[in-house]
Parts: sequence; C-alpha cells; structure tokens
Amino acid sequence: MMPQFILPDLLPAYPEVLLLVAASVILLVDMFLSDARRNLTFALSIVAIVLCAVMNYAYLLDGNTYYTFNGMFVSDAMSNLLKLATYAGMIATFVYARTNVCESDIVSGERGGEFYPLALFALLGQMVMISAHNFLSIYLGLELMSLALYAMVALRRDSPAATEASMKYFILGAMSSGFLLYGMSMVYGATGSLDISIIARELAAGGPSHVILVFGIVFLIAGLGFKIGVVPFHMWIPDVYQGAPTAVTLMIGGVPKIAAFAVTLRILVEGMIVFAADWQEMLVILAVLSLIIGNVTAIAQTSIKRLLGYSTIAQMGFMLLGLLSGVIGGHAYSATSAYGAAMFYVLTYTLTVLGAFGVLLVLSRGGFEADSLQDLKGLGKRSPGAAFVMLVVMFSLAGIPPTVGFYAKFVVINAVIVAGMTWLAVLAVLTSLIGAYYYLRVVKLMYFDEADTAAAVPVASLDLRLVLALNAALVAILGILPGGLLQVCLDAITSTLAS
Repeated sequence: MMPQFILPDLLPAYPEVLLLVAASVILLVDMFLSDARRNLTFALSIVAIVLCAVMNYAYLLDGNTYYTFNGMFVSDAMSNLLKLATYAGMIATFVYARTNVCESDIVSGERGGEFYPLALFALLGQMVMISAHNFLSIYLGLELMSLALYAMVALRRDSPAATEASMKYFILGAMSSGFLLYGMSMVYGATGSLDISIIARELAAGGPSHVILVFGIVFLIAGLGFKIGVVPFHMWIPDVYQGAPTAVTLMIGGVPKIAAFAVTLRILVEGMIVFAADWQEMLVILAVLSLIIGNVTAIAQTSIKRLLGYSTIAQMGFMLLGLLSGVIGGHAYSATSAYGAAMFYVLTYTLTVLGAFGVLLVLSRGGFEADSLQDLKGLGKRSPGAAFVMLVVMFSLAGIPPTVGFYAKFVVINAVIVAGMTWLAVLAVLTSLIGAYYYLRVVKLMYFDEADTAAAVPVASLDLRLVLALNAALVAILGILPGGLLQVCLDAITSTLAS
C-alpha cells in the first residue's frame, strides 16, 4: 500500500512562501529592465517585504504558537517579533543601498539589479533560521542565507579585494558549516532526533551520553560562533567588511545578526538548557576574548569598515553576556530577563549599525567608497546632517547616554551581575571604556579636523534622508524611552520558553 502524503499546514509559513515567490518573480522581471528602470526592482522588493511584515504582524497579534512541517517550523512570539525587526532592517538597507545599485557602483560596468533578488533570498534564509525548530531546517535556512551573501560579496567582479573577501568568506563559511553539521550529528547520535523539542525532552530525561553531547555542543558553538562573528571565529569579519561593497557589508553586518541570535537561542536555550552549565563556560570564553580583542584591535584601524568590523566582534561579545546569564546554579530564575536583555541588545545594535553604514553609503557616491577614516574629516561642515547621524550612532555603540546603546549595555551588565559574575561585568565596563576611544575618535575627525577636500557631499535622495533621520531618532528615543521595546522582548521570550 502506497504511503499517503499529508500536505503540511502552510499558514504559519505564508510569509516565507510569499517571499520565495516574490524573489523568483522579481529576479525574472529584472532581467527585462533597463538600468534606467532599476527602481522598479527596488519598489517590488519593498512591496514584497511590507506584505510579509503585515502577515507576521497579524501572527504576532494573534499570540499563539503554531508548528508545521512535522515540527520543523514554528511561528511564535519570538519568531514574529524578530522577523518584523528583520523586515525593518532590510527595508532600511535597500533604501540606503539604492543609489549605489542604480549608479552601478556595486557592479562596475554590469547590471546591478541582482542585488535585490539575492538580498531577498538571503532574507528568506534568515526567516527560515528564525522559525527553524529542527536541525535540518536550521541548516537549510543558514545555507540559503550564506550562499546568497557569498555571491553578493563578489558582485564587484573587477575588484580584487571583493573577490578575495568572497573567497575567504566562502571557505571559512564552509568550514563553519562543517563544524555545525558535525555537532548536529553528534547530538543526533546521542538523542536519536534532530527535533529541538525532542532533544530537550531526551536531555531532561538524562539518558544520552554526557561526553558525546558536550563534544557536540563544542562543535555547535564553533559553527554558531562563526555566524555571530566572535573570537576566535572572527578572522573573516575585517577582511569581508572592508573588501565587500559597502551596501553588501551592511547586508552582512546588519540583520543577519538577528537570525544568528535566534538560532543560538533555539539550540542552546530551547534545546539544551539542561546542559547550560557546560555551554555557559564556553560562552564566557568567547565573550571575554571578543570584548578584549575586538575593542583593542579596533584602535589600530585606519579603515572605518574594518573598525566597524572589530566593533561588531566586541558588540556580539556583549550580546553573549546576556545569553550566558540566564541559568544560575542550575536554576533559570533570571532566564527571561537575561535572554530578553540579549534580544534587546541585538535588536538595538542592528538599528545602530544600520545608521553607521547608512552614513557611509551617503558618502559613497559616483564610484567612490568612503572607507578610510580620513574620509570623515570635516564632515560636520561638509554635511552637518550626516555628521550628526554618525555622532548619534557612535555614541550609541560606545554606550554613552542618552542613546539606546547605553541602556542596552546596562540591562546586559545587570543580568551578568544578577547571575553572580561580577568580575565579568567589570570586564565588560572596562572594555567598553576602551571601545569609547575609537568611537569618539570618529566624532573628533568629523567635528574637529579639517577636511582633506573642499568638495561638498552630494545631496542624498529624499527617502534616504528620511530613513536616516528616522534611524537616528529611534536610536535617541529608545535610549530615553527603552521600556516599551524591552518589555516586548521580555514578553516574546516568556511566551517562547513557555510553549
């Protein structure tokens, strides 16, 4: 008798289905567009993302948790919130990058429209990662995102730096995927399942071998560490950030961090919280190394993109502090506040770094890319608006009040202190002081140094200026009134962990 095929419930995955169809259609439409009509590809991409956002917002208001594809895909409060943040970040990325794409700055002498379909497929991979509840679906989303980003780094085919960065990214990404798969295979061998819920039950029952699982967790964290970008799996970040076109650097350094956070939380917290004592020790090492190496090495950089790359390493180390503070002495009393603080941190970091790269894209016009710190000299006189936005985001990255970066660091450090790791909180504060030096150096260059050129910064398009102003305003407003977003993060974590 032939087995009966049961069609899965596609309702929870409608946003992913819509985006898949839209990305495929936009790819075909772009083939028949001239460079003068490239804005149509941009507009269709924005419409597709907005429609997905409307669906996920409806699911978020619904408040229920839905599983489909035999439990491999979940639609819950956390996934819907993180997807909405991802959509907002991707729309901002598209607006910031549009001028460069339309001017064919990214693909010199070639069509630039493939930027949008590739970005949409990367977004689809991130959506799958955020909702993945099985090791197979996690890997599927991860590779879909990664393959699109590999191609985007190499879009500028006439640039040796971009080609080199793409090769490094691809090779190290393949190695990290190998680590992740090997870790998954060891967990599967110990528990007999790839489903996160089943793995959690098996670990709670105490049957699987502790040694095999610890080795599996080591390889899982190695693979996740590469995607997050923490030491010692950080070696790709500075080269890729500098070698890739600035718009693509923003694609890598912005919203993918949200998806990487979601996957880390799903695997370590939802699936393996019983082994928290083991993976917390590993995260402590990664966090300490990232905070020290990221901040210290950034001081010596002369490239603003490399500086932001090392800044990312340090910022992700800070995010790990929240993840490792949820379980204290085998009890998860402070889990909601710690993991909520980590989620709040990654969301506000993404918002902030979008603004930083947005300013660089304003300066990168007509084939010129603002990469050197010297390019920011005298920006306060040449473009007061862009300089003020960069001032706000630099203050936020440094953790200076009243920007949101200060409060994000505060709630994470508070979670670390509650967890009883005061020494780690002190280290985080000291490394933040080190980081403040190179962030404030950017401000000094903009406002206190004379520009090397008298050329004015070209006037950006109206939509870019509006989004950039909104970006800076949110960084400032959320620093003064952070309670709403933080409470939403706490509610999402509470709902997800309870389901």
